Amino acid sequence: MNKALNILVTGCGGDIGQSIGKILLKSTYTKNLFGIDISEKNAAQFIYPNFSVGLPFTHPEYLERLEAYIEKHEIDIIIPIAEPELRFFSNKNVLDTIGRAKMITASSLALEIGFDKFRTAEFLKSQNLPFPQTFLAKDIKTIETFPVILKSKTGSGSKDIHKINTMDEFLFYTRNDVESYVVQEFITDKSGEFTCGLYRSSKGEIRSQIFKRELTGGYSGYGEVIENEDITNLLEELAVKIDLVGSINVQLRITDNLPKVFEINPRFSSTVLYRHLFGFEDLIWSIQDRLGHELSDNRKNVTGRKFYKGFEEYIK
Repeated sequence: MNKALNILVTGCGGDIGQSIGKILLKSTYTKNLFGIDISEKNAAQFIYPNFSVGLPFTHPEYLERLEAYIEKHEIDIIIPIAEPELRFFSNKNVLDTIGRAKMITASSLALEIGFDKFRTAEFLKSQNLPFPQTFLAKDIKTIETFPVILKSKTGSGSKDIHKINTMDEFLFYTRNDVESYVVQEFITDKSGEFTCGLYRSSKGEIRSQIFKRELTGGYSGYGEVIENEDITNLLEELAVKIDLVGSINVQLRITDNLPKVFEINPRFSSTVLYRHLFGFEDLIWSIQDRLGHELSDNRKNVTGRKFYKGFEEYIK
């Protein structure tokens, strides 16, 4: 029988944090579930039995207060969710423990490469892996072929992504802050867009799951589990070359029968709950591996199964 743990999820207010809370509430690893967010104006307070509002990571006392919280509540495992917070921990080289609590994140190289869209493309290029041509916006004088994709160099999600069709559009979107953007080759979604869960244990075991998805308001609103040998092989090669330990999300499209990775999110993604329901339990595996336990395996043949994004209302 697993020892039940006190688990803390920080940045729990978003869709990923809420999904992780739903998984952990049903896990035999969870004794007491704690969640911290910088705002109470989200539904996490209805999911996490021990919810509280905490300091933003930019606050000078953030780390000190977090360590005190961990000590007070005897936290065994801490799982940071928000990418800006993960950047903070990475920059501080705090990726193993905080106080008494073991930390669950992707490994350091995966974080460093995934945080920076330009570095992602340069890494893929250096490893002879398929990638979309990607340039720093500040280095561009003119664009010969349209459309192109303009995206935040360090952001996540689809909030700051633009399909650019003219030089005037490029100049408009970069007029105030060209330093923050990259320009990327446009890959048509004619063959679909794919979001992939990729997990590798500390012993080198690799597991992956591929969704062919459609976006709804910036989220994966609909998806189908597929099998694709080319994508699976690419994911396995990427996991080794990025020296992955933990779980990341890889997004790609196919052009000329070749899958090209256009983004690596070095964290649990918004499809973490869908994957879990289909037996791809990368959150649980991450906890097991961190504790030195053997990985469970509840995977089944779910090819062709579909997910649909729904919403739930809470009142008080």
